[in-house]
Amino acid sequence: MQVRGGVWIRVGARGRLLAAAWIGAVALIAGSAAAGEVVAPEGEDIEVVDLTPNDPVGVSMRTVTAPFTAVFRGGMDYWYAPRGIRVDTTPSGGLVDLFYVRRNFQKRFEQAETPVIVGLPARIKTGPRDSLTIRAFREGYRQKRVTIPVSSRETSIVINLEPLPNTLSLISHRYFAGRSSLIFLTKEPATVRLQEKRDGFTLILSQTAKSPEAGAALDSIGSPILSGAYAQQLGEDLVITAEFNEGVIKDDIQVRSREELDAARDLHMYTLDIAPKVGSGGAVARAKSALEEVRTADVTGCALGFDSSLREDLGSGDLNRALTPRGAFTDPYLRAAMRRLGEVSPGDGAVDFGGGMSYRPTIPIELEVALSQAGDARGFLSLLDRFVSEMEESEYQRETFRSLIAPELDEASFDAIMDRAQERRKSCLASR
Repeated sequence: MQVRGGVWIRVGARGRLLAAAWIGAVALIAGSAAAGEVVAPEGEDIEVVDLTPNDPVGVSMRTVTAPFTAVFRGGMDYWYAPRGIRVDTTPSGGLVDLFYVRRNFQKRFEQAETPVIVGLPARIKTGPRDSLTIRAFREGYRQKRVTIPVSSRETSIVINLEPLPNTLSLISHRYFAGRSSLIFLTKEPATVRLQEKRDGFTLILSQTAKSPEAGAALDSIGSPILSGAYAQQLGEDLVITAEFNEGVIKDDIQVRSREELDAARDLHMYTLDIAPKVGSGGAVARAKSALEEVRTADVTGCALGFDSSLREDLGSGDLNRALTPRGAFTDPYLRAAMRRLGEVSPGDGAVDFGGGMSYRPTIPIELEVALSQAGDARGFLSLLDRFVSEMEESEYQRETFRSLIAPELDEASFDAIMDRAQERRKSCLASR
């Protein structure tokens, strides 16, 4: 039976045979024309991901009319040729999740890195509601989702990724005398979730990316309290996990947080202080005893070569930022160290700060001025080096020293600076 003009009429056997032959011929054309494979353009090294579903749509009215409509659509290739869509992101190198969806059901799923060519079936083998969904992501950028009809004429698509609204610019790590702190410096106020665990803690910074400098500093963290830390970008959130060293008992320590503003650099500071629950009287007594071991020879002669080398490489600005008291747990120790520098310095206890300036840290008012310019104090860095060697185990002495004078610098960069300073001191002693 067939409908013509709203009236049912009977189609003879010959008509049915012709119709079947026509459909068979169209199917044969479709099968032969659609044969082939999507490949990358010659001379271009780019991945090709085939997203063709395993179950093509069946024969439909489109199958019958395609040879006729192809005339108006640019030729047979419109319906019967396999297709490829080039997908890229700005910036390139983003990760993409590729979904082939038919009637709201996922038929295929692949993952790739841009740029990539996505192989799609010939239009004759697709349904009118088939779509390609692309979910693009790159570390430091917002996730973006794009959906296009599979039957569209698109041959390439570029997804512009927007940077995340916040950036972890720097990480400052300090350790001294059984206490530690981690300072996260972000461009905008951070939205933070802190999750404590038996073997450490996890910090989740919402919609935040990390800078290379922050990543390098994070990889360098190590102390008697923290064995290390690492970051992972999960979607738009930055997840930082810090792990305690073996022997550290979670119930014996406490983690406290506070927020401040670094007005000079226009950075927001989120600080985690990690300290024992018991008092710090023992650490204070050890520090006092360690400072008494510092002598004039530790801040004069060849020790000044070591001191000068560090100040030249690190710069007075960064040193002043690290050493000037700002409410950190290290402030009392640095104040005591500066006072001791005045006691062991020759010349009536006056410390040279360069440019003809000198202060006597043994006098309270001059002590505060000296601390505000600690990065310029001759002999102070060599004194701190001796102070740390008396206070800490040899395994952590360099890391502790770094955390006092260059807490935002990564380990590899500091090691190079420290090696030069030690070589300068060694050469000086050898020439005597």
